Amino acid sequence: MDFENIAKTAKAASLKIADVSSDLKNKALVKIADAIEKNKLQIFEANKKDLQEAEKLVNSGDISLSTFNRLKLDENKMRDMIQGIRDVAKLDDPVNKNLFIRELDQDLVLYKVSCPIGVLGIIFEARPDVIAQISSLAIKSANAVILKGGKESINTNKTILTVINQTLDEIEGFPKNVLQQVFTREDVSEMLKCDNYINLIIPRGGNKLVKYIKENTKIPVLGHADGICHIFVDETADIEMAIKIIVDAKTQYPSACNSVETLLIHENFPDKNKLLAALQLEEIKLESNPESWAFEHGDTTLAFKTVKNINDAIEHINTYGSGHTDSIITTNKDNAEKFMNQVDSAGVYYNASTRFADGFRYGFGAEVGISTNKTHARGPVGLDGLTIYKYKLIGKGHVVKDYVDGTKKFHHKNLS
Repeated sequence: MDFENIAKTAKAASLKIADVSSDLKNKALVKIADAIEKNKLQIFEANKKDLQEAEKLVNSGDISLSTFNRLKLDENKMRDMIQGIRDVAKLDDPVNKNLFIRELDQDLVLYKVSCPIGVLGIIFEARPDVIAQISSLAIKSANAVILKGGKESINTNKTILTVINQTLDEIEGFPKNVLQQVFTREDVSEMLKCDNYINLIIPRGGNKLVKYIKENTKIPVLGHADGICHIFVDETADIEMAIKIIVDAKTQYPSACNSVETLLIHENFPDKNKLLAALQLEEIKLESNPESWAFEHGDTTLAFKTVKNINDAIEHINTYGSGHTDSIITTNKDNAEKFMNQVDSAGVYYNASTRFADGFRYGFGAEVGISTNKTHARGPVGLDGLTIYKYKLIGKGHVVKDYVDGTKKFHHKNLS
């Protein structure tokens, strides 16, 4: 497979889709959702093959049980995947929005306009539903994408993208090669070299994957390495609320990156023993002396620690956290505000489960991943995170010389 040719065709496709109308993009998304629903039995069958092969990899120790769990595509994930595509179709088009309009001088107007990033290289492990999420967001935001999924989900990934591309081929006026897929480690190495064609790399996987990508490419990288999420139980926390939130954050989907990994409890919280006992009844494995506080378990293990006060909790999170999502449970609004202002994470929550850190739940329709970066996009990255902007200047024969020699003057009047 000639990867450079794939990258070239993706670049060409990105220039074409940048000018595709909202109506055509939305039509494509609706048809894709219908096609996936129509072909879901075929997709389930492909996923079954991947699960059978992945089971062998779990037994041999080549992949973890949490990776295996992320791989499974059930009716609930299928339903959410299809609904996510439909939701993206209903969202406002993020492209060609006027972010501001400024009149520099009479008949000389500057527009700051949102536009697609261009070509996205997305590398992800397990999670076959990612294919549909990314494809729908790419179409809506008018970006071209080169996808590289994990070998453990190759059958599911191939089947889903085949359904999507067959649907796009039937839509008159929709550009070719907007969504492409590669499969080998060699393809990843080649992708990381293609800074002439690829504008952004988005890795969705563990620390090892993200570190490797950042160290081996000149292309900007958007993503997160670890999901070391915390919940701090303040001294005024309601015990029943605390139990409910922590159980949800740890057990609802333990292998997800927004699952809680560390529980911090104020030393004056009166119901500590009751809380810990309730968590154990939910088959949460409590660990008070972990080898590292900066560790993502990906299962029902929950590290816990007693802290002196909110300041200690914030210091612990900012020291050992991954900047993903952290939550405080309290009835003290001042403490909640302090926590949310001082914890340096993409998501800071007050009396809510960390599991809400998700593009679908935020109303983005879907997400390409969660970013802990502090430039361009942060948190769940939806449509807005897949756009950048350009400046359009419209004049009537204006030249800089007139402003340098004082013949004319700027008045910089904001029109919006």
